Amino acid sequence: MTEPTKYYVFYDGDCGFCNHWVQWILENDHKDQFRFAALQGEFGQSFLRDRQLKTDHFDTIYLWKPQKFYLTKAAAVTRIAKILGGRFYLLGSLNIFPGFVGDFFYSQVAKRRMKLASQKCFLPTESEKKKFIP
Repeated sequence: MTEPTKYYVFYDGDCGFCNHWVQWILENDHKDQFRFAALQGEFGQSFLRDRQLKTDHFDTIYLWKPQKFYLTKAAAVTRIAKILGGRFYLLGSLNIFPGFVGDFFYSQVAKRRMKLASQKCFLPTESEKKKFIP
């Protein structure tokens, strides 16, 4: 089911703000490097259980490279930017703050994420649908 060459982004599937950023990654993933799964879905729940993580809290983004690593919060966001490359690589390289500082700001945004974007549905194209795992 997983492809070891891909990066997997786990996100809150019920959050409009989170869905906005998934859509943004899709639009900028010109090298087809990412796959996506909602934390509430079967694959997302399995990912959480396998790592003994909470299966009922969805306020963290996870970036997983099979058999390599998984990152959370600010570390995941900056690595996504680096992987996208181009003009985003510089953004991903701006690790001027220690991890706990980036995670603090990430957590502050995550607490307010439901108010930051509308809850309208994101409708992926047919080709984008293939990048989502239920």
